[in-house]
Amino acid sequence: MFKFLKGVVAGSGTGLKDLPYNIGDPYPSAWGSWSHFRGTSKDDGSPVSIFSLTGSNPQDGHLAAGRNGVRRLRTVRHPNILSFLHSTEVESFDGPSPKVTIYIVTEPVMPLSEKIKELGLEGTQRDEYYAWGLHQVAKAVSFLNNDCKLVHGNVCMSSVVVTQTLDWKLHAFDVLSEFDGANATATGPMLQYEWLVGLQYKPMELAKSDWATIRKSPPWAIDSWGLGCLIYEIFFGTKLGKTEDLRNTASIPKSLLPDYQRLLSSMPSRRLNTSKLIENSEYFQNKLVDTIHFMEILSLKDSVEKDTFFRKLPNLAEQLPRPIVLKKLLPLLASALEFGSAAAPALTALLKMGSWLSPEEFSLKVLPTIVKLFASNDRAVRVALLQHIDQYGESLSAQVVDEQVYPHVATGFADTSAFLRELTLKSMLILAPKLSQRTLSGSLLKYLSKLQVDEEPAIRTNTTILLGNIASYLNEGTRKRVLINAFTVRALRDTFSPARGAGVMALCATSSYYDMTEIATRILPNIVVLIIDPDSDVRSKAFQAVDQFLQIVKQYNEKSNAGDTADAGSLGISSMPGNAGLLGWAMSSLTLKGKASDQAPVATANSVTPATITTSTSSPGLIETPSTAPVHRVSSSTDFTDQPMPPSPTSTDGWGEIENGIHEEHDSDKDGWDDIEPLDEPKPSPALANIQAAQKRPVSQPKPQASTSLRPKSTVKVAKDEDDDLWGSIAAPAPKSASKPLNVKAAVAVDDDDPWAAIAAPPPTTKAKPLSAGRGRGSKAAAPRLGAQRINRTSSTGM
Repeated sequence: MFKFLKGVVAGSGTGLKDLPYNIGDPYPSAWGSWSHFRGTSKDDGSPVSIFSLTGSNPQDGHLAAGRNGVRRLRTVRHPNILSFLHSTEVESFDGPSPKVTIYIVTEPVMPLSEKIKELGLEGTQRDEYYAWGLHQVAKAVSFLNNDCKLVHGNVCMSSVVVTQTLDWKLHAFDVLSEFDGANATATGPMLQYEWLVGLQYKPMELAKSDWATIRKSPPWAIDSWGLGCLIYEIFFGTKLGKTEDLRNTASIPKSLLPDYQRLLSSMPSRRLNTSKLIENSEYFQNKLVDTIHFMEILSLKDSVEKDTFFRKLPNLAEQLPRPIVLKKLLPLLASALEFGSAAAPALTALLKMGSWLSPEEFSLKVLPTIVKLFASNDRAVRVALLQHIDQYGESLSAQVVDEQVYPHVATGFADTSAFLRELTLKSMLILAPKLSQRTLSGSLLKYLSKLQVDEEPAIRTNTTILLGNIASYLNEGTRKRVLINAFTVRALRDTFSPARGAGVMALCATSSYYDMTEIATRILPNIVVLIIDPDSDVRSKAFQAVDQFLQIVKQYNEKSNAGDTADAGSLGISSMPGNAGLLGWAMSSLTLKGKASDQAPVATANSVTPATITTSTSSPGLIETPSTAPVHRVSSSTDFTDQPMPPSPTSTDGWGEIENGIHEEHDSDKDGWDDIEPLDEPKPSPALANIQAAQKRPVSQPKPQASTSLRPKSTVKVAKDEDDDLWGSIAAPAPKSASKPLNVKAAVAVDDDDPWAAIAAPPPTTKAKPLSAGRGRGSKAAAPRLGAQRINRTSSTGM
């Protein structure tokens, strides 16, 4: 029973071997007879501090005081009092008499005197840090005296330690006792272990052991004197030698001197209460104290106060002591952002403070908070993260980007805000190199496919630029399937002139990825038509591109003629002249005036819709665009009517329906480009190919020529795999008579599986028997014509 009670009072462990901590190197100084060691946890290696006190026999007075300190430290909790973790008492036999050692494990701290030497602060920054430290110690002393009615009894520099976040904390509770001033009959000593206190730290009444006067004095009288001793020691940088030295005030700041003198009053009843010192002292009113105090009570502030504070914080942080900012303010700011009490502007301050850290410290202290912020639903936070991604993006590991960051960033591709969609798009320039091929092919390219037909012209343009910049990170199969289709079928045919210019430059920047067949049959034919583009900038880029690709073909031809075919197929120039490096962003969608409808196609080539754009100069290889870029749309019935269109793997401009989710790397039928496949072999011109195909098919019997108009193509559903109709371009044109159009119901009845329905001759509008039911009579047979003819077949639905 006695052993059990002793364990409860003396410690929370059973012995040194059971102590779950490793004892490390000692510090050169500690309070009283205690020794202070560095330590680590055996479980996770986290740092701790270990204090030990050894007595020659179990009845040693130092051990009794030490046990009192352990008990008090375990039960008294306050933010400015050292945090207790564990304790144990060990008995060892070394010689004839046993030795008893008490161990206390606390949070990792360092003696105040050692930390002051390590920081080496001077001038205003030193005074601000001392003010913050004294403010914390004064709050701890006030808590003990005013709230707990306890007397510490030995406040000095040795009883103060500093945490890893540079907070000052009070410890050394060996002398701590209750204040029993209300007990008039008490005659013995109030402080049982006051003999441990050095004579130089004792006020006159304690030195004389005048307990009657002490009991009549306020509870803070003894500790206010000790706080005055602490102020003397930190400003003079030495331990107090004798009580008379306290009269020397040469190093005491003038704003603190009146309070210092009141703390050391010779009359105990007139000594300054530490709570009044905290509230009224002019010395504690400085930028550092105010900033840390605001951060600590941030949750109590309203949104206006927070926004104002965080907008000033980046500039304010430069004026504060750098070690305090990095070790105290930065963790507070990161925690506030992580738990949602800080506003979005706080991210700017966090990144600025983080820029003062080493790369290793930045990865440990800042990046975890940033990664967690990507999961925030606050749009302002997401915008701030994307706007500053260039400051931390390179520090993110590929695994973190692929698994934790990208899934949250990708939600911005479909955001209703054009500004957020554009920021998300531009962030991929930094994040894409860290994405896996599975994510690139299965997810990112789908979003880019959708953005290339976005309603905002600037987003369409910058999507093309991004594709050109990240082409090197795609595998060869994906590049073959995506690049040419994205740049020619969409970008070069965009109604927005800078988008067409971006497509030309992207083709040039990725020229090394195309073989000679693709250049000759798919790239050059599409670029050549742009040399007569209504926009002068597009024409200029088109001429440069034609020269570049012709040069590649010429080099290939020369090598082929010389018999050097090994390198002939791998020719390519990385970029256009004057466009070395990455393609620069063309513009920002925020500067566009008007909606997407402003850039809609118009009827004639002379119709122009102006759109204001802003040219970026932040990166090499800039796509230069005029400040007012007209949007030209050339009607298909004017300049390009007689120009043969280059062969394309599809007759549509779509890449297919975009699908969410992650698919396999080679899931090519669901990445947005599935309906546009590259050509394996060169094809003849469209006209020649259509004629040859038509000649191979049997021609059906002539049909009566109807004088009615053809039904619109849009009313006929055509299967996706047969939308590339070889006959469409040479089918007989519709008569230009003004007959009444067909009834809509006739179009609905067309067999959906009939690939020829879209170009079949319409039924006559007369009351004669429909052709689908039998051949007409009494009608003159029309002359055979070139093109697809509808074959007579029996249909259950009719026309």
